[in-house]
Amino acid sequence: MGVKIALFDLDHTLIPFDSDYEWGEFTIALGWCDGQEFKRRNAEFFAQYQAGTLDIHDYVRFATQAIRQQGATNSIAAHARFMGEIVQKGIKEQALSLVRGHQAAGEQVVIVTATNEFVTRPIAAAFGVTELIAVELARDADGQLTGAIHGTPSFREGKVTRVEQWLADHGWNWDAVETTFYTDSLNDLALLEKVTHPVATNPDERLRAIAVTRGWRILELFQ
Repeated sequence: MGVKIALFDLDHTLIPFDSDYEWGEFTIALGWCDGQEFKRRNAEFFAQYQAGTLDIHDYVRFATQAIRQQGATNSIAAHARFMGEIVQKGIKEQALSLVRGHQAAGEQVVIVTATNEFVTRPIAAAFGVTELIAVELARDADGQLTGAIHGTPSFREGKVTRVEQWLADHGWNWDAVETTFYTDSLNDLALLEKVTHPVATNPDERLRAIAVTRGWRILELFQ
C-alpha cells in the first residue's frame, strides 16, 4: 500500500464547534433572518443530527435560505467576516499540527464533512487542505443556489459513497490505499468501519463506547 490517505471530519473533530450551526447564529447577528424562529429550528435540526435522525435535504434547504436571499456577493463578504470573527479563533494549534503531520508524511489529506461547501471550503483552506468532500449545493440555469443538494450528500453512509467516488477519480479503490479517518460522531460509523485506521476523535459517549469495544484508537484533540 504505497498511497496513504488521511480523512478528517470537520465539525467537533478539527474544530471544537459545528460550523454550520455557528454560521446560522452569525446570520442572525447580521439580521438576515428572524432570530427566534431560526434558533428554534436550528436547535431542532442539531438535535436530530446528534440523534442520527436528520433529513439532510430538509436541513440544507433551511441552512441555505439566508445566503440564497442575500445573493453571492453579500454572502461571500459575510463569510469572510465569519472566518475572522468566529472560525479562526476555533482553529487550534493541535489540530493544525495533526493535519500538517499527515501532509509532511506525504499523505493525501481530505476533509469529509456533512456541512455544505459554501460554509466549509474557506475553513478547509485555513487548514491548508485543498481536497474537500462536502455537501454540494445545486444551482439553477443562472447559477443561483436552489436550496437542493447536488449529487450524493456526504452524510452518514453517503460519506462512504463520496469517498469511493473521490478514490475512483484518482484511479484508486479501498484495497489500493491505506486510510485513516478521524471523527467525533456516530453518524460517521459507516466510514469508520470502512477505513484501515479508524480514530474516534473527541468522541461523544456513544462513539466512545463503540471505539472501546472494537479497540479503535481514541484521540482527545481538545482538552
